[in-house]
Amino acid sequence: MKRLFDIAAASAGLLVLWPVLLALGLAVRLDSPGPAIHWSRRVGRDNQIFAMPKFRTMRTDTPDVATHLLTEPERWITPLGGWLRRSSLDELPQLWSVLVGQMSLVGPRPALFNQDDLIALRTEAGVHRLRPGVTGWAQINGRDDLPIDEKVRLDVEYLAKRSFLFDLRIILVTARAAVAAQGVSH
Repeated sequence: MKRLFDIAAASAGLLVLWPVLLALGLAVRLDSPGPAIHWSRRVGRDNQIFAMPKFRTMRTDTPDVATHLLTEPERWITPLGGWLRRSSLDELPQLWSVLVGQMSLVGPRPALFNQDDLIALRTEAGVHRLRPGVTGWAQINGRDDLPIDEKVRLDVEYLAKRSFLFDLRIILVTARAAVAAQGVSH
């Protein structure tokens, strides 16, 4: 049922939001040099690497590490990028990843390929078996503000509690948090 819901919601989202996606892509291209979409190497289900699309919010010469590991992250963020990140609109292209089965609407946020500490803790806890999500339980309980061990604890809690109703709750809280730009530190 979860996969069918993902396919239906991602299809509907892409169908309804295509004008917004097109406008945002054009805005990103006009805002700074480089492509509109950044394909980030992420860790998916069973620790398989996949390319996850996001609207580009950082300069093209930014080091390929988690934002919190950058010295002065704000110097790398494009003028439009800060707003895209705060509003979570940079995440909309991930509907494609949901549609093709690399992601789910709800699950643990996919780690960057080089976040070895997070990957190891998730693997040890069995969380790596889940399809990563556009949003998740850890995402709505602190987002960028959470230390890695707390993210994994919340991911394990999601693994134990997951259900269709729990996913719907996470989606609704995510929508409210995105509108309020809660939990975004960069």
